[in-house]
Amino acid sequence: MRNIAVTGGSGYMGSIVIQELMKNHSNEVRVFALDIREPHQKIPGVSYHILDVRAPEMSNVFAENDIHVVVHLAAVMPSKKSDPELEYAIDVLGTKNVLEACVKNNVEKIVVSSSGAAYGYYADNPQWITENDTVRGNERLPYSRHKRLVEEMLAEYRKNHPTLQQVVFRIGTIVGKNVSNSLVALFENKSVLAIKGSDSRFVFIWDQDVCGCIVQAIFSSQTGTFNVAGDGALTIYEIAKILNKKVKVLSPTLLSVALRVGRWLRVSPYGPEQIVLLQYRPVLDNNNLKNVFGYIPQKSSQEAFLYYVEQKKLRR
Repeated sequence: MRNIAVTGGSGYMGSIVIQELMKNHSNEVRVFALDIREPHQKIPGVSYHILDVRAPEMSNVFAENDIHVVVHLAAVMPSKKSDPELEYAIDVLGTKNVLEACVKNNVEKIVVSSSGAAYGYYADNPQWITENDTVRGNERLPYSRHKRLVEEMLAEYRKNHPTLQQVVFRIGTIVGKNVSNSLVALFENKSVLAIKGSDSRFVFIWDQDVCGCIVQAIFSSQTGTFNVAGDGALTIYEIAKILNKKVKVLSPTLLSVALRVGRWLRVSPYGPEQIVLLQYRPVLDNNNLKNVFGYIPQKSSQEAFLYYVEQKKLRR
């Protein structure tokens, strides 16, 4: 019997992972869900702890329950009400607290949900970005910067604490039946925004595939860092065609001015730094996920997006 702690256990992916563990692996694991929020619905057999990821008590929970594996999903997704200082405290300092608790209590393995955003949004990104490409983040994009800082921290722990095994997943754009975030919300507008001169290629991953990767990592002896994305990619124009929506093509220069003015007038929380999110998306190569880690996504990028569109009834 393995004792599994899931940070962010009441969140979207945390709930999916815990449901899968209790449905198909309840005779193999004891699950401890850690989150600052109360769960929407408690799953029988799961031990729930209301706990901030930054709390010193994290170490006590690991010690008292003899935790073998930590699935670290606690993070703050970008939103219109983003608070960079709070996001840093949770994403970066919270991860540091979890890692320290792991080392102090001889946890065997940590599975971390990182993001393709860790690579950063740059004009010179490769057409297909692999795990060997540099994690650069973007200083002006807090979420991307924080993912880079977390990955640098993880690299230090791999060097200084090699007995703590790591599996790090750099995840693409997650879509699913109930997914909701500021990026996929772009596709729910009346028209699809495109930046002139950019195809804005997206890689999508079905939420059940993300769950499958995490659960496999809990039981597998394989360690390492892996891009998590479905096969292939969709351009913003292919996405618009699927949605049967018009494309609104904007000049990056004019959009930059508009966003700068909007922020100055306090009518928009977004600034010109957000443009690169569409211009220079990191397009994740998933070969190592399939051939080294050994997980084959059930849905391609296109299939995952089509599933999301049908579930949300977005096609016009």
